[in-house]
Amino acid sequence: MLAFAANPLLCRMAMGTAEIDPASFATIRVVSGALILGILVMPRWLTHGRPTVDWRAVTMLFAYMILFAFAYVSLSVGTGALILFGAVLLTMFAVAVARRERFPAWSWVGLAVACTGLVYLVAPGVTAPDPVGALLMAAAGVAWGSYSLLGQAAADPLGDTANNFLLAVPLAIGVSLFFLGDLHLSWRGVVLAVTSGAVASGLGYAVWYAALAGLTATRAATVQLSVPVIAAFGGVLFLSEQITLRLLVSSTAVLGGIALALSQRAGLEESYPAPGLE
Repeated sequence: MLAFAANPLLCRMAMGTAEIDPASFATIRVVSGALILGILVMPRWLTHGRPTVDWRAVTMLFAYMILFAFAYVSLSVGTGALILFGAVLLTMFAVAVARRERFPAWSWVGLAVACTGLVYLVAPGVTAPDPVGALLMAAAGVAWGSYSLLGQAAADPLGDTANNFLLAVPLAIGVSLFFLGDLHLSWRGVVLAVTSGAVASGLGYAVWYAALAGLTATRAATVQLSVPVIAAFGGVLFLSEQITLRLLVSSTAVLGGIALALSQRAGLEESYPAPGLE
Protein backbone atom coordinates (compact mmCIF):
# COMPACT_ATOMS: atom_id res chain seq x y z
CA MET A 1 0.00 0.00 0.00
CA LEU A 2 2.96 2.33 0.56
CA ALA A 3 3.97 1.76 -3.06
CA PHE A 4 0.44 2.46 -4.30
CA ALA A 5 0.24 5.63 -2.20
CA ALA A 6 3.65 6.74 -3.47
CA ASN A 7 2.41 7.09 -7.06
CA PRO A 8 0.09 10.07 -6.35
CA LEU A 9 2.82 11.71 -4.28
CA LEU A 10 5.52 11.24 -6.92
CA CYS A 11 3.23 12.42 -9.70
CA ARG A 12 2.13 15.53 -7.82
CA MET A 13 5.74 16.33 -6.86
CA ALA A 14 6.55 16.37 -10.56
CA MET A 15 3.39 18.10 -11.79
CA GLY A 16 3.02 20.64 -8.99
CA THR A 17 6.34 22.32 -9.73
CA ALA A 18 6.25 21.70 -13.51
CA GLU A 19 9.34 19.49 -13.38
CA ILE A 20 8.03 17.52 -16.37
CA ASP A 21 5.00 17.62 -18.65
CA PRO A 22 2.24 15.05 -17.90
CA ALA A 23 2.56 13.17 -21.20
CA SER A 24 6.30 12.63 -20.66
CA PHE A 25 5.75 11.61 -17.04
CA ALA A 26 3.20 8.97 -18.07
CA THR A 27 5.41 7.69 -20.90
CA ILE A 28 8.51 7.39 -18.71
CA ARG A 29 6.42 5.72 -16.00
CA VAL A 30 5.09 3.14 -18.48
CA VAL A 31 8.53 2.49 -20.03
CA SER A 32 10.35 2.10 -16.69
CA GLY A 33 7.56 -0.11 -15.33
CA ALA A 34 7.73 -2.27 -18.46
CA LEU A 35 11.50 -2.63 -18.07
CA ILE A 36 11.41 -3.75 -14.43
CA LEU A 37 8.45 -6.10 -14.96
CA GLY A 38 10.07 -7.46 -18.11
CA ILE A 39 13.22 -8.32 -16.14
CA LEU A 40 11.11 -10.10 -13.51
CA VAL A 41 9.16 -12.27 -15.97
CA MET A 42 11.72 -12.82 -18.74
CA PRO A 43 13.09 -16.13 -17.34
CA ARG A 44 9.54 -17.50 -17.19
CA TRP A 45 8.71 -16.25 -20.68
CA LEU A 46 11.82 -17.91 -22.11
CA THR A 47 10.76 -21.28 -20.73
CA HIS A 48 6.95 -21.12 -20.82
CA GLY A 49 6.21 -18.54 -23.48
CA ARG A 50 4.57 -15.13 -23.36
CA PRO A 51 0.90 -14.70 -22.29
CA THR A 52 -1.83 -13.99 -24.82
CA VAL A 53 -2.49 -10.30 -25.36
CA ASP A 54 -5.73 -8.81 -24.03
CA TRP A 55 -5.95 -5.46 -25.80
CA ARG A 56 -8.81 -4.36 -23.55
CA ALA A 57 -6.47 -4.58 -20.56
CA VAL A 58 -3.69 -2.81 -22.45
CA THR A 59 -6.08 0.01 -23.36
CA MET A 60 -7.37 0.40 -19.79
CA LEU A 61 -3.84 0.45 -18.35
CA PHE A 62 -2.76 3.04 -20.91
CA ALA A 63 -5.85 5.20 -20.24
CA TYR A 64 -5.27 5.06 -16.48
CA MET A 65 -1.61 6.11 -16.80
CA ILE A 66 -2.32 9.05 -19.11
CA LEU A 67 -5.42 10.37 -17.31
CA PHE A 68 -3.70 10.00 -13.91
CA ALA A 69 -0.76 12.19 -14.96
CA PHE A 70 -2.88 14.93 -16.52
CA ALA A 71 -5.24 14.98 -13.52
CA TYR A 72 -2.42 15.68 -11.07
CA VAL A 73 -1.54 18.90 -12.86
CA SER A 74 -4.30 20.56 -10.82
CA LEU A 75 -5.22 18.21 -7.93
CA SER A 76 -3.66 17.84 -4.50
CA VAL A 77 -2.28 14.43 -3.54
CA GLY A 78 -5.02 13.52 -1.05
CA THR A 79 -7.93 14.77 -3.16
CA GLY A 80 -6.69 12.98 -6.26
CA ALA A 81 -6.11 9.72 -4.40
CA LEU A 82 -9.58 9.83 -2.84
CA ILE A 83 -11.31 10.47 -6.19
CA LEU A 84 -9.24 7.75 -7.85
CA PHE A 85 -9.81 5.20 -5.11
CA GLY A 86 -13.52 5.96 -4.84
CA ALA A 87 -13.99 5.66 -8.61
CA VAL A 88 -12.07 2.37 -8.69
CA LEU A 89 -14.16 0.65 -6.03
CA LEU A 90 -17.47 2.11 -7.21
CA THR A 91 -16.67 0.82 -10.71
CA MET A 92 -16.01 -2.64 -9.34
CA PHE A 93 -19.21 -2.58 -7.28
CA ALA A 94 -21.20 -1.44 -10.32
CA VAL A 95 -19.90 -4.38 -12.33
CA ALA A 96 -20.74 -6.74 -9.45
CA VAL A 97 -24.30 -5.40 -9.48
CA ALA A 98 -24.48 -5.85 -13.25
CA ARG A 99 -23.38 -9.46 -12.75
CA ARG A 100 -26.26 -9.87 -10.27
CA GLU A 101 -24.02 -10.65 -7.33
CA ARG A 102 -25.78 -10.57 -3.93
CA PHE A 103 -25.49 -7.49 -1.69
CA PRO A 104 -27.05 -7.10 1.78
CA ALA A 105 -29.11 -3.97 2.48
CA TRP A 106 -26.34 -2.37 4.55
CA SER A 107 -23.98 -2.67 1.58
CA TRP A 108 -26.30 -0.40 -0.38
CA VAL A 109 -26.31 2.05 2.53
CA GLY A 110 -22.52 2.05 2.55
CA LEU A 111 -22.34 2.63 -1.21
CA ALA A 112 -24.85 5.51 -0.93
CA VAL A 113 -22.73 7.14 1.79
CA ALA A 114 -19.56 6.71 -0.29
CA CYS A 115 -21.22 8.24 -3.38
CA THR A 116 -22.48 11.16 -1.28
CA GLY A 117 -18.96 11.75 0.00
CA LEU A 118 -17.53 11.87 -3.52
CA VAL A 119 -20.29 14.21 -4.71
CA TYR A 120 -19.63 16.53 -1.75
CA LEU A 121 -15.88 16.51 -2.49
CA VAL A 122 -16.28 17.71 -6.08
CA ALA A 123 -19.34 19.96 -5.54
CA PRO A 124 -18.74 23.65 -6.43
CA GLY A 125 -17.31 25.77 -3.64
CA VAL A 126 -14.26 27.68 -2.49
CA THR A 127 -12.35 24.53 -1.55
CA ALA A 128 -13.66 22.31 -4.35
CA PRO A 129 -10.99 20.66 -6.54
CA ASP A 130 -10.45 21.73 -10.12
CA PRO A 131 -13.40 20.21 -12.07
CA VAL A 132 -11.31 19.18 -15.08
CA GLY A 133 -8.73 17.50 -12.86
CA ALA A 134 -11.47 15.78 -10.85
CA LEU A 135 -13.14 14.51 -14.05
CA LEU A 136 -9.84 13.21 -15.43
CA MET A 137 -9.07 11.43 -12.15
CA ALA A 138 -12.54 9.88 -11.98
CA ALA A 139 -12.04 8.58 -15.53
CA ALA A 140 -8.63 7.24 -14.49
CA GLY A 141 -10.34 5.42 -11.60
CA VAL A 142 -12.89 3.85 -13.95
CA ALA A 143 -10.05 2.74 -16.22
CA TRP A 144 -8.06 1.21 -13.34
CA GLY A 145 -11.15 -0.47 -11.90
CA SER A 146 -11.92 -1.95 -15.32
CA TYR A 147 -8.31 -3.08 -15.68
CA SER A 148 -8.45 -4.78 -12.28
CA LEU A 149 -11.68 -6.58 -13.22
CA LEU A 150 -10.18 -7.76 -16.51
CA GLY A 151 -7.28 -9.23 -14.55
CA GLN A 152 -9.48 -11.30 -12.21
CA ALA A 153 -9.34 -14.33 -14.49
CA ALA A 154 -5.62 -14.06 -15.25
CA ALA A 155 -3.75 -17.32 -14.82
CA ASP A 156 -0.46 -15.40 -14.58
CA PRO A 157 -1.23 -11.91 -13.17
CA LEU A 158 2.40 -10.74 -13.03
CA GLY A 159 3.13 -12.00 -16.55
CA ASP A 160 -0.03 -10.42 -17.91
CA THR A 161 0.80 -7.13 -16.20
CA ALA A 162 4.29 -7.13 -17.73
CA ASN A 163 2.75 -7.87 -21.12
CA ASN A 164 0.27 -5.02 -20.72
CA PHE A 165 2.96 -2.55 -19.70
CA LEU A 166 5.16 -3.50 -22.66
CA LEU A 167 2.31 -3.11 -25.14
CA ALA A 168 1.23 0.19 -23.59
CA VAL A 169 4.66 1.68 -24.34
CA PRO A 170 4.01 2.58 -28.02
CA LEU A 171 0.60 4.03 -27.08
CA ALA A 172 2.17 6.24 -24.42
CA ILE A 173 4.93 7.34 -26.82
CA GLY A 174 2.20 8.26 -29.30
CA VAL A 175 0.60 10.57 -26.73
CA SER A 176 3.98 12.18 -26.02
CA LEU A 177 4.43 12.84 -29.73
CA PHE A 178 0.95 14.36 -29.90
CA PHE A 179 1.85 16.74 -27.04
CA LEU A 180 5.37 17.33 -28.31
CA GLY A 181 4.81 21.08 -28.25
CA ASP A 182 4.37 20.89 -24.46
CA LEU A 183 7.55 18.88 -23.92
CA HIS A 184 9.36 19.91 -20.75
CA LEU A 185 11.89 17.77 -18.91
CA SER A 186 14.12 18.24 -15.89
CA TRP A 187 16.36 15.69 -14.25
CA ARG A 188 14.21 15.77 -11.11
CA GLY A 189 11.06 15.19 -13.15
CA VAL A 190 12.60 12.25 -14.98
CA VAL A 191 13.82 10.69 -11.71
CA LEU A 192 10.36 11.05 -10.18
CA ALA A 193 8.75 9.42 -13.24
CA VAL A 194 11.25 6.55 -13.27
CA THR A 195 10.76 5.98 -9.54
CA SER A 196 6.99 5.93 -10.04
CA GLY A 197 7.24 3.45 -12.90
CA ALA A 198 10.02 1.13 -11.79
CA VAL A 199 9.58 1.11 -8.00
CA ALA A 200 6.06 2.23 -7.04
CA SER A 201 4.40 0.58 -10.06
CA GLY A 202 6.67 -2.24 -11.28
CA LEU A 203 8.05 -3.58 -7.99
CA GLY A 204 4.95 -2.45 -6.10
CA TYR A 205 2.68 -4.55 -8.33
CA ALA A 206 5.03 -7.54 -7.98
CA VAL A 207 4.83 -7.36 -4.18
CA TRP A 208 1.04 -6.87 -4.33
CA TYR A 209 0.51 -9.95 -6.47
CA ALA A 210 2.60 -11.98 -4.02
CA ALA A 211 0.45 -10.69 -1.15
CA LEU A 212 -2.79 -11.46 -2.99
CA ALA A 213 -2.09 -15.18 -2.70
CA GLY A 214 -2.98 -14.98 1.01
CA LEU A 215 -5.91 -12.56 0.80
CA THR A 216 -9.55 -12.95 -0.13
CA ALA A 217 -10.95 -10.43 -2.62
CA THR A 218 -12.79 -8.57 0.14
CA ARG A 219 -9.75 -8.36 2.40
CA ALA A 220 -7.64 -7.21 -0.54
CA ALA A 221 -10.14 -4.43 -1.23
CA THR A 222 -10.37 -3.51 2.46
CA VAL A 223 -6.64 -3.13 2.90
CA GLN A 224 -6.61 -0.62 0.05
CA LEU A 225 -8.71 1.71 2.21
CA SER A 226 -5.39 2.90 3.63
CA VAL A 227 -4.09 4.23 0.28
CA PRO A 228 -5.86 7.64 0.20
CA VAL A 229 -5.01 8.24 3.87
CA ILE A 230 -1.32 7.44 3.36
CA ALA A 231 -1.23 9.57 0.21
CA ALA A 232 -2.90 12.53 1.94
CA PHE A 233 -0.44 12.47 4.83
CA GLY A 234 2.42 12.15 2.34
CA GLY A 235 1.19 15.32 0.65
CA VAL A 236 1.16 17.11 4.00
CA LEU A 237 4.64 15.92 5.00
CA PHE A 238 6.48 16.31 1.69
CA LEU A 239 4.51 19.00 -0.17
CA SER A 240 3.08 21.04 2.73
CA GLU A 241 -0.45 20.52 1.41
CA GLN A 242 -3.37 21.47 3.60
CA ILE A 243 -5.99 18.93 4.71
CA THR A 244 -9.26 20.83 4.33
CA LEU A 245 -12.48 20.22 6.23
CA ARG A 246 -14.11 19.22 2.93
CA LEU A 247 -11.45 16.57 2.32
CA LEU A 248 -11.77 15.24 5.89
CA VAL A 249 -15.57 14.97 5.70
CA SER A 250 -15.45 13.44 2.21
CA SER A 251 -12.75 10.95 3.21
CA THR A 252 -14.75 9.85 6.24
CA ALA A 253 -17.88 9.35 4.13
CA VAL A 254 -16.16 7.61 1.20
CA LEU A 255 -13.85 5.34 3.19
CA GLY A 256 -16.45 4.65 5.89
CA GLY A 257 -19.15 3.89 3.33
CA ILE A 258 -16.94 1.56 1.34
CA ALA A 259 -15.70 -0.15 4.52
CA LEU A 260 -19.33 -0.76 5.54
CA ALA A 261 -20.18 -2.19 2.12
CA LEU A 262 -17.11 -4.42 2.14
CA SER A 263 -17.78 -5.70 5.66
CA GLN A 264 -21.29 -6.73 4.65
CA ARG A 265 -19.94 -8.31 1.49
CA ALA A 266 -17.39 -10.28 3.54
CA GLY A 267 -20.17 -11.76 5.67
CA LEU A 268 -22.09 -12.77 2.58
CA GLU A 269 -19.01 -14.43 1.03
CA GLU A 270 -18.56 -16.54 4.17
CA SER A 271 -22.17 -17.75 3.97
CA TYR A 272 -22.44 -18.04 0.19
CA PRO A 273 -19.00 -18.25 -1.41
CA ALA A 274 -19.01 -16.78 -4.90
CA PRO A 275 -16.81 -18.22 -7.68
CA GLY A 276 -13.80 -16.13 -8.53
CA LEU A 277 -13.88 -13.98 -5.38
CA GLU A 278 -11.22 -15.83 -3.46
